[in-house]
Amino acid sequence: MTRSQTEVAQRIEQTAVLPVLRLGSPAFAERAVSALLDGGITVFEVTLTIPGALGVIGALGSRLGDRALIGAGTVLTADEARACLDAGAHFIVSPGLDAGVVAAAHDRDVVVIPGALTPTEVMAATAMGADFVKIFPCSAVGGAKYVRALRAPFPHVKLVPTGGVTAATAVDYLDAGATAIGLGSDFVNDKTLEQPDGDEVLAERARQVIEAIRARRVGPS
Repeated sequence: MTRSQTEVAQRIEQTAVLPVLRLGSPAFAERAVSALLDGGITVFEVTLTIPGALGVIGALGSRLGDRALIGAGTVLTADEARACLDAGAHFIVSPGLDAGVVAAAHDRDVVVIPGALTPTEVMAATAMGADFVKIFPCSAVGGAKYVRALRAPFPHVKLVPTGGVTAATAVDYLDAGATAIGLGSDFVNDKTLEQPDGDEVLAERARQVIEAIRARRVGPS
């Protein structure tokens, strides 16, 4: 289903949680999305490291329709970006900053979230017109404190810290000024899905992080 660039950006901001699915099989990826969706998360990054990732993106988009946004992650080249968009990806995420990837997404009026780490890279990503800037690997350089430091010179930039961010620290990152957070292998992984109750565990993790974000927005009662 086609969605406008503005609609996708607003949905990412509203949800504020972006699970990064780096799993060992298409079946695990589809199960993870279903479980997390049951828990209230509606935006997903399907990384190209998953075998058959393009097929997974297409299948999820067809099956879920407007119930979820399915983005493509670990996109390294413009050709990969175009292939993901042809498969139906609603947004593009890259671990680094590549002008070709940004241009390929914007040529189709699609949200792009390139990776950056230093202030110089954040400036470059912003100059390229990035809709959001992924700060990766964030926990390795100070975590939420680093996000807070970046917010001082870049209050207008929509930062999405990823890499070592956990459900337990999600609110800390949002309090530090992040627009959304990327939750990786600590949150969703093959080991969890190999458990008999893996789907239920993922759904509960989703419910907990969504509730924590909701409580933060509402504030003290």
